Amino acid sequence: MAFAHDTEGALLTAAALVNTQANGGEALDSPSALNRFLAAHRYSGAGVTSSAEVEAVRRLRDRLLELWDVHDQRRAAVLVNAVLSQTTLQPCLTDHDGTGWHLHAVNAEAPVVQRVAAEAGLAFAELVRTASLDRLRRCHAPDCDAVLVDLSKNHSRRYCDTGNCGNRQHVAAYRARRQGKQPASEGS
Repeated sequence: MAFAHDTEGALLTAAALVNTQANGGEALDSPSALNRFLAAHRYSGAGVTSSAEVEAVRRLRDRLLELWDVHDQRRAAVLVNAVLSQTTLQPCLTDHDGTGWHLHAVNAEAPVVQRVAAEAGLAFAELVRTASLDRLRRCHAPDCDAVLVDLSKNHSRRYCDTGNCGNRQHVAAYRARRQGKQPASEGS
């Protein structure tokens, strides 16, 4: 199933947000770091000015991470509703940045945590609604705990974009084949 471009973008941004703490790191350690994240993911509206706002987004990030481990639609719906309850939805159509018409779920002046929660919450609601929770995955690389959204047509994506995991695993498999061994991740 193909999702609308704004839904896909919100899902990919949610994965990127969750991955700001992947593999033992913490990329959201200041208002300026969060502002860089928001700019990279084309969030409109006011920037972040306080550590309290950063902490609110980190708490939201933890709630979003839970969705990657839930495969039951009812449980996922409860989590999505909890995320959406943090927002005051005020949907509006917009066509900024050359992306074509798309829906923003809240006003651009809403607090950043509400903007992120609304966009992510509605995108995850679409996954629940279409029985597509299987699109949420954890990276298959044994040394990575990042998440990904599999938007491929054949549901075949296995590796995240955070640490070149796919390439590293393919190189390891190639080297193991050349040595006559099969790597642990290939045989399972």
